[in-house]
Amino acid sequence: MMGAVVITGAGSGIGRALALAYAEPGRVILLLGRRRTALQETAVQVRARGARAELRTVDVCDGAALDRIAADFARDFGPVAVLIANAGISHGTLTAEPADRTVFAEIVATNLIGVEMTCGAFLPYLAPQARIAGIASVAGFRGLPGAAAYSASKAGAIAYLESLRLELRDRGIRVCSIAPGYVATPMTAENHYPMPWLMPVDQAAAKMRRAIDRGRPWCVLPWQMAVLGTLLRHLPIAIYDPIFARVAGKRRRTGDDAAES
Repeated sequence: MMGAVVITGAGSGIGRALALAYAEPGRVILLLGRRRTALQETAVQVRARGARAELRTVDVCDGAALDRIAADFARDFGPVAVLIANAGISHGTLTAEPADRTVFAEIVATNLIGVEMTCGAFLPYLAPQARIAGIASVAGFRGLPGAAAYSASKAGAIAYLESLRLELRDRGIRVCSIAPGYVATPMTAENHYPMPWLMPVDQAAAKMRRAIDRGRPWCVLPWQMAVLGTLLRHLPIAIYDPIFARVAGKRRRTGDDAAES
């Protein structure tokens, strides 16, 4: 049987598209997320392609729950070949708004701590030569106005995944940090500003799978955003600040909504 794949945030967006990208006859895919109905919708599409879909509802910040799920899954289906820490949420936050403090903590917990919780839970059950991928963002390259929590969480994810790559180097496990630009998902649908080089989610997922399977340590997509991202990371503050201070920020949370990647 083909190696098992585990994906967090698999109920929609990039997570669902990655599940479909890996859905092949004989493969088992574990779909993890907070919304059971959304996971069931993904499972139907995965099974239609001949793969076996297992699903569990879980918050990636709940390390104990992830530990139990990982142990149970490995017992029933064997070692994990591909682990993708994709779960993420996005909202605008402003330090001047006291109400945003809770939102800030939630974003960092999900987008950064949740990645570590996921990797830590499944690490004992990874197959030799397994692949780990974490979905970061080009928003982690520089701080963006009105997106302090999101930028900080994705920058942290990039640094964490790099540390993990070095930690697991001698075990033969490859770790890929993936930094997408704009991908057409429910998360980006809430953006009220121009999104250059917006990629269809299935096309983005196909490119991500190639990078993961080939063991690439770093993947930015699309290529235009990779070029722009490189420039942004080296742009002097004297130039960066006047330009990006005028950029529109992310929408702040107004209710109990949560846009997922």
